[in-house]
Amino acid sequence: VQLVESGGGLVQAGGSLRLSCVASEFSFGDYAVAWFRQAPGKEREGIVAITDGDTFYADAMKGRFTISVDNDKDKAYLQMTNLKPEDTAVYYCAVKFPFVPKKVWNHPNEYDYWGQGTQVTVSS
Repeated sequence: VQLVESGGGLVQAGGSLRLSCVASEFSFGDYAVAWFRQAPGKEREGIVAITDGDTFYADAMKGRFTISVDNDKDKAYLQMTNLKPEDTAVYYCAVKFPFVPKKVWNHPNEYDYWGQGTQVTVSS
């Protein structure tokens, strides 16, 4: 199982980015899939997850970030809009077979496989 994120970069506040996560040797449809982020000096933070048929968003990102999965292409996406300087972090995708309990969707320890991360920097 391998995950590779891409799409990060430098963007001005108010801008948008779309992150991609490519899967190898498995299909996202069979797994719980999530996006996390980690800013310097902070704990890894759950953004959104699809698990057991439901989608969960962190309150701070709800309405600005959207997850989607293209099972045909084995890709997951994180569309981010209205970006703020506080969104600056390394962003990771993560998966767990076959699902993560809904109450702990945002707990990093629940996920078995992680990508290497992609840096997102939002300038003010």
